[in-house]
Amino acid sequence: MSGPECCSNPPSLNPSRGCGHVDKVGGVDSYFSGSSHSKLALLMLSDVFGYEAPNLSLLTKLQLLGIMWLFLTSWMVNGAGHVEKLAALDSYLSGSPNSIAILLVSDVFGYEAPNLRNIADKVAAAGYYVVVPDFFYGDPYNPENASRPLSVWLKDHGTDKGSEAAKSIIEALKSKGVTAIGAAGFCWGGKVVVELAKSRLIQADVLLHPAFVSVDDIKGVDIPTAVLGAEIDKMSPPELVKQFEQVLTAKPGQVDCFVKIFPKVSHGWTVRYNPEDAEAVKAAEEAHQDMLNWFAKHLK
Repeated sequence: MSGPECCSNPPSLNPSRGCGHVDKVGGVDSYFSGSSHSKLALLMLSDVFGYEAPNLSLLTKLQLLGIMWLFLTSWMVNGAGHVEKLAALDSYLSGSPNSIAILLVSDVFGYEAPNLRNIADKVAAAGYYVVVPDFFYGDPYNPENASRPLSVWLKDHGTDKGSEAAKSIIEALKSKGVTAIGAAGFCWGGKVVVELAKSRLIQADVLLHPAFVSVDDIKGVDIPTAVLGAEIDKMSPPELVKQFEQVLTAKPGQVDCFVKIFPKVSHGWTVRYNPEDAEAVKAAEEAHQDMLNWFAKHLK
């Protein structure tokens, strides 16, 4: 808890002070100073008076050490939620525990991806308890590791393993009083979510540019399902997504479905978008809203 000492001797804020510049990073206004080509960076967090305090700009002397540094306006660098163990898995949790939970299953880049955590916070703000587990046990795919290409990495992190771990997460949520669970899967996570849907362990699902999902998989799904596909996608091309739609709409008993192919976007657009690209953000947010609408319709 802050005391009076934290608020004494307040500075005269000056947004034009300093030899650096203000730019957005991760959607947050930030003061940058130093070379953007440096391989070293320092992140500094202000006191309660914020990032425009003039004395903070004096710290640009760090440039002399060849260090690029930035000052964020927000403390919420890693999201509004927190990480704790759930069913022995580190999980990012956002929102207040209640009877309805949403399980978000990441793509191969894992549960720490900033955009994914922002999505989790957005879903939580709609009134859900959101869980984003680390199904890779601290070992997400690293494209810079040439000795371990995706095909090799997948041998250690198959979607079958993710599906089994997800079942434990669902049981843990039920033990906490959750009575309705929806799940959304991004890329790799789409296959995990389909397996949960086939087992009827969830009440509704959303597949966002899913990978490794087949028509036979969709034939085994009989819960309300939304599929959000990209026009430019080799993993789930529009032709395959349309087959998913045909299978879902032909099911007896009128299983509710929603299928949409987003124009001019590529695989991964809903979670790997550039926050500085207005068009990319717009397309991603449209998909996020479709996801929220689907859960609002089918989770009570």
